[in-house]
Amino acid sequence: MKKEILWKKEELDLPAMNSFCEDYKEFLSSCKTERECTAFMEHGLQAAGCIPLSDVIEKKLVPRPGDLICADMMKKALLIFRMGTRPLLDGMRILGAHIDSPRLDLKQNPLFEDSGLAFLDTHYYGGIKKYQWVALPLALHGVVVKKDGTAITVSIGEKADDPVLGVSDLLPHLAGKQMEKKAREAIEGENLNILAGSRPLEGEEKDAVKAMVLSLLKEQYGIEEEDFISAELEAVPAGTARDYGLDRSMVMSYGQDDRVCAYTSYQALLQTAAPEYTSVCLLTDKEEIGSVGATGMQSRFFEDTVAELMEALGCYSEIAFRRMLKRTKVLSSDVSAAFDPNYPDVMDKNNSAYLGHGPVFNKYTGSRGKSGSNDANAEYLAWLRNLLDRAGITYQTAELGKVDAGGGGTIAYILANLGMEVIDFGVAVLNMHAPWEITSKADIFETYLAYRAFLLS
Repeated sequence: MKKEILWKKEELDLPAMNSFCEDYKEFLSSCKTERECTAFMEHGLQAAGCIPLSDVIEKKLVPRPGDLICADMMKKALLIFRMGTRPLLDGMRILGAHIDSPRLDLKQNPLFEDSGLAFLDTHYYGGIKKYQWVALPLALHGVVVKKDGTAITVSIGEKADDPVLGVSDLLPHLAGKQMEKKAREAIEGENLNILAGSRPLEGEEKDAVKAMVLSLLKEQYGIEEEDFISAELEAVPAGTARDYGLDRSMVMSYGQDDRVCAYTSYQALLQTAAPEYTSVCLLTDKEEIGSVGATGMQSRFFEDTVAELMEALGCYSEIAFRRMLKRTKVLSSDVSAAFDPNYPDVMDKNNSAYLGHGPVFNKYTGSRGKSGSNDANAEYLAWLRNLLDRAGITYQTAELGKVDAGGGGTIAYILANLGMEVIDFGVAVLNMHAPWEITSKADIFETYLAYRAFLLS
């Protein structure tokens, strides 16, 4: 099947696309952690008149069609509802994305000194090529919570006059043995130590450079060394999202897997004022490490929140809840690997996603014999094809590489376990999981339009 090129599409609204992508770049530059994404979106929801679910419960409010209602989980996952004109029991339209991305997390006891240099010890998060994270300017984002409950927000390395951090690398003149190793072994995870300082604190004799770093942290943030125990600090690439390519047709940024789908899902829901079915934007954490934990998709956060909403509407029972889920349709809005002509051997050209050809259906992900995948049913795909064709949306289909070349997963199978119709549908990405990922502006905007059409179906 011939894939349509979005740039040749007569209906492509270039001014609207460029405006949307400028806002998207600002989001990416401001939101490099799951907490920052949640805070950014909750700020926008508040401005749009969103009602916190906690208020619905405490004040015994009855949600009405058009109401925006939201709930977060530990400030790292977010669930947003736009109430529909149909009863909730008729089912929902859900866009499900994740807002965590691969990075370097600081360990609980991270700061140490060696040979007159101060380092921050890290544990990498998610699937990364470790060699991509050396000799790279890094910023430190996160939160430190003191024993009295005071939460201190940390952001170092993003302002023009901020210092940056980084992991050092071996010079090529002495890297003979390193260069002979396999790529996965050239940089060891335990050696991803971030260089944080080299200046000793005056008057200190032992670990004076470490003491200087601690004194600066205390002066600027009021942080003591023991406060690292109750901290979530993430090292991420420093710098803003940028236009990519001489023609400015692409976006380069950290964290586009999966914030490109999270942002388009969020905006699609905000711009959907009066849907027939209740629209939902589900933004989860921990997808990159298996969707585990209280803020991951494998938790009961989604189910419990929907149950609370049904209770507020006076229609909750366990059997009604299960029946409602079976009437629900879901797009697992996650990214797909774009075909890269520099590395064609791992891709099947006829079943690959291409930049500039619209959002991508992945009927199944997983690995080997579809292990760990959600294999969407043909009837649901046919329904979606009809919906998108009527809306004039350009889309494509793909697999994640050749059979047995590798594989990966999303939250789709977890949602499908609840009996809902689910398929992966998102933006194609080059450099996926690298510090700087690449997307097509045309794909970003077309995906937003596709998500809106889905929520209004």
